[in-house]
Amino acid sequence: MPRPETAAVFSATPVDCARPSGAIIANAEDAPKDNKGCTASKTTVVDLGPEFQGMTGRQLRLRLIRIEPGGHIGLHNHKERPAVVYFVQGTDTVTRDDGSSQTFHAGDTTGEPGTTVRWHWHRNDGKDAVILITADIFKPGS
Repeated sequence: MPRPETAAVFSATPVDCARPSGAIIANAEDAPKDNKGCTASKTTVVDLGPEFQGMTGRQLRLRLIRIEPGGHIGLHNHKERPAVVYFVQGTDTVTRDDGSSQTFHAGDTTGEPGTTVRWHWHRNDGKDAVILITADIFKPGS
């Protein structure tokens, strides 16, 4: 039986991601809410409801995400959507709602629990595309 496909939450076509030169956004109010220069591909989804008791309506999703230089993934959180990330290429700066930030490079990993609500966003300030692989558990439509 074929597995259901879900729509990617990122633009299918990279768009211009120009930011004011040297602009650094340090708080959630000024963070971008949209996604620019991002594509998600090779999405695979497994319906967890039939697999595990208590997981009805939840899916396990694996995606390959590319953020072009100057691009970003807008402000979001992982409430009820735990995720893990493996960085394959590039330099990805993640800025949190409290203004703190962390930079990830190829070979780094990170995780976001679904119980801790921390708003954050990703940006690629490097010269190469950021490529990451992410897996999350989510409820379609939420």
